[in-house]
Amino acid sequence: AMTPFEYVRPDDVAGAVTMVSTDLGASYLAGGTTQLDLMKDGVLAPERLVDISRLPLRGITRRDDTLWVGALTTMEELAADPTVAERVYFVREALLLGASTQLRNMATIGGNLLQRTRCRYFRDPTGMMCNKRTPGSGCAALTGVARMHAILGASEQCIAVHASDLCVPLVALDAVVHIQGVGGQRSVPLTEFYVLPRDRPDIENVLEHGELITQVEIPLLPIGARSGYLKVRDRASYEFALTSAAAALLIEDGTITKARLALGGVGTIPWRAREAEAILNGAAVSDETFRAAAEVALRDPFTVSGTVFKVELAKRTIVRIMQTLSGSRS
Repeated sequence: AMTPFEYVRPDDVAGAVTMVSTDLGASYLAGGTTQLDLMKDGVLAPERLVDISRLPLRGITRRDDTLWVGALTTMEELAADPTVAERVYFVREALLLGASTQLRNMATIGGNLLQRTRCRYFRDPTGMMCNKRTPGSGCAALTGVARMHAILGASEQCIAVHASDLCVPLVALDAVVHIQGVGGQRSVPLTEFYVLPRDRPDIENVLEHGELITQVEIPLLPIGARSGYLKVRDRASYEFALTSAAAALLIEDGTITKARLALGGVGTIPWRAREAEAILNGAAVSDETFRAAAEVALRDPFTVSGTVFKVELAKRTIVRIMQTLSGSRS
């Protein structure tokens, strides 16, 4: 049974931010596709839900080589945008592979960035230890069934994976999150927005209580760049990634002039593979180059018995998307 809560609908962004910032028991409600599940499971129990779904934070605007996406824009709206298909194709792929059509029509971009982990131990408050849900209680996943868990950015404290598909190409693109708080606005690169679990797995990002994501700024790839999102999963229908890779390559005369690479299904945060990018930039298109990049990207994994298989699977995922984008494998 859900804990009783108050439901309110603010008139504007400032009112919403004030309402939540001044009330530690308050939470924002947008599409609700994850939040209501967590409330039903007893993981979240807000005393007041502040419904922002009708605030004017919806829509996509192009300015030069950047897309400005309102936080309440739905996944379906962003996937259908012609500029996304033309200039950041892997964003479209990640959205379409990320959820069913019904969910994409409800779920918002801001909500996708803030979705909570699917870790079964986090989502079962009936006795499972979880440092993310109850700090200091321990981590049941370390010794439990952990097939869907993280191997990068993980530690003895927490191995919960970040579930978003969309965030993987977004961190590869250096997207920027725009945030409204009581004291004004600020912007944070998505690569700096998420916080590694370390000794406080309950803190997942840099948001203060009551701060609201208003827009996401998505830089477009240069014309001629090829991008793709490869998602490896147990079954082809709606399912979370075992491993995934978002890659963008600009290739001139058989040489990679600019590479972007991020990984999903393996990180406690959406994982930007900068060391792998450094190997790819300026290198010749070849399987040797791709394998070298993959080795570096997974150089220092934190594994438990259930996740050991992900190390090689993630490497193969990287090599495969690179081969596909470079045309060295059809």
